[in-house]
Amino acid sequence: MSSSAAAGTSTTSAQLYSDFLPELMDGLIPLLPSSPPSPSTASIALVGVVDYRGSSAYRSSSGRWPASLFIIGVEIAERFAYCGVSSNLITYLTGPLQESMAAAAAGVNTWLGAAMMLPLAGAFVADSYLGRYRTIVFASLLYILGLGLLTLSSVLPSLCSPKCSIDDHKACRPNYFQVGFFYFSLYLVALAQGGHKPCTQAFGADQFDEKDPEESLSRSSFFNWWYCGLCLSMALTIILLNYVQDNISWALGFGIPFFAMGLALILFFLGTKTYRFYQLGGESPFLRIGKSLLAIVKSWIVSSQALKGIWTPASYEDAGIDLTIFVKNEAPDVIQIEEARRVLRLVPIWAICLIYAIVVAQSSTLFTKQGSTMDRRIGSSFQVPPAALQSFIYISIVVFLPIYDRILVPVSRKFSRIPTGLTQLQRIGIGLIVSLVSMAIAALVEAKRLKTAIEYGLIDQPTTTIPMSLLWLAPQYIFYGIAEVFAIVGLQEFFYDQVPDASRSLGLGLYLSIFGFGSFLSSFLIAVIDRVTSKSGESWFSDNLNRAHLDYFYWLLAGLSSVGLLFYLHFARFYEYKKKQNFFRRNLMSSSDVI
Repeated sequence: MSSSAAAGTSTTSAQLYSDFLPELMDGLIPLLPSSPPSPSTASIALVGVVDYRGSSAYRSSSGRWPASLFIIGVEIAERFAYCGVSSNLITYLTGPLQESMAAAAAGVNTWLGAAMMLPLAGAFVADSYLGRYRTIVFASLLYILGLGLLTLSSVLPSLCSPKCSIDDHKACRPNYFQVGFFYFSLYLVALAQGGHKPCTQAFGADQFDEKDPEESLSRSSFFNWWYCGLCLSMALTIILLNYVQDNISWALGFGIPFFAMGLALILFFLGTKTYRFYQLGGESPFLRIGKSLLAIVKSWIVSSQALKGIWTPASYEDAGIDLTIFVKNEAPDVIQIEEARRVLRLVPIWAICLIYAIVVAQSSTLFTKQGSTMDRRIGSSFQVPPAALQSFIYISIVVFLPIYDRILVPVSRKFSRIPTGLTQLQRIGIGLIVSLVSMAIAALVEAKRLKTAIEYGLIDQPTTTIPMSLLWLAPQYIFYGIAEVFAIVGLQEFFYDQVPDASRSLGLGLYLSIFGFGSFLSSFLIAVIDRVTSKSGESWFSDNLNRAHLDYFYWLLAGLSSVGLLFYLHFARFYEYKKKQNFFRRNLMSSSDVI
């Protein structure tokens, strides 16, 4: 970035933070793996990297944990804001907006899908034009605008016409303008998240030099602590903010994320002087990879047609095609071919993980509605919000991630002789297995809930609380969280690491798009099953959950996960990792680096 642009964002506070934070970190955060630069490399300028002034960046005075801690703090505040909207959205849709459960679940999945697909566009803008720093700033401003409008939209239902009456205990249905304004604000938040999410994480990982052995190990640990921090934030959101939304006010419940996002932007500016900035290349990496893929496809078509005898050199001459010119002008060079192949090799893993993404989509939709029918009392009067159970996911992540990073990795390293303990694909595979177990537990618990409803004669009383503790749902949430420790963090590191160096935001955009497509697929699957089962009787997703069959749906997802796992094991076994220029090459490219 330019000197004038970055200098405008710096403050005296930023100088104090950037000077004091390294010493503070060493004293107060002993769990973080330190990566002090060696004397021989501390004074060497990093290639292609500049500081906030646009001057050459040095290892000793930029990046590493002091810079990444600012970015982790930004993500904690941003996730608080995002989760404050997404975690309890289905309750708002079925409550103030009065949508049916199937329509609300589909609406949430569609919005989540858009929010997770838009990072591809954000990655394109960042890697091709603005850079990650500026993209984060613009996305943050758009985020603040969207959350402000969302807060305003939650006030609009109180402005209904006086002819609306609640004497018959029926809430006034919001008009088309109010619904439209709400969804406009909601998708503005999704658009902002699309620019913020891939760039913030990639920018944080950029603070570690993969060519330096110690910093490269710290970068792998960064992904663990990154996810631990954001899960801690989301746990607090679910416990505190969902209570505010359900018991105090939706306007306040949406207003708090608005202020949290403003805090995130201020914190991001404070860390400006500590950051490392990677300079953009000449040609957009997206366009370069696209041209390479197109050239490879054309070459493959020419080769396949020639082998089948459809085309011969004489055929090309008769058709007026100069094959020599085609090869000369269209064939990419060796580096471009390798970049294109790197992206193509990710496609099977990306596609198989879509099934896992469908499973992930259920925690904020059907799991929440499932818990709303159960006994949520703590003590004599306090009622736990249904969405608060999602905190079990994030609490289990916050507890298990340090165990994984500080205990399991060193132990497994002794057996595997791999610096990170497990390969990235091994870690993802373990997560897929645990998620399968989570869905099986969810199906068994739902069957128990339905049996209890029948035993107590509550099958036709959907508003009556079923005498079954909410804690029955805790195991499926805990296993769900442990699965994320392996699968989600593994996918983040895998897609960041395996794309070309100039396309790091693209890699994280591809990772997020898994869950975008997964949410769309979940929405489509629910809609199809709802239509089919409604014709033959009660829908699996009936508004009366005591007559629904969420257990059948969970067993279906467990079966799909089993099939997907088999395909995953096949493709992961033969995957070739991206070559490294440091000591990781000896380990990651060895014969043991398969799942």
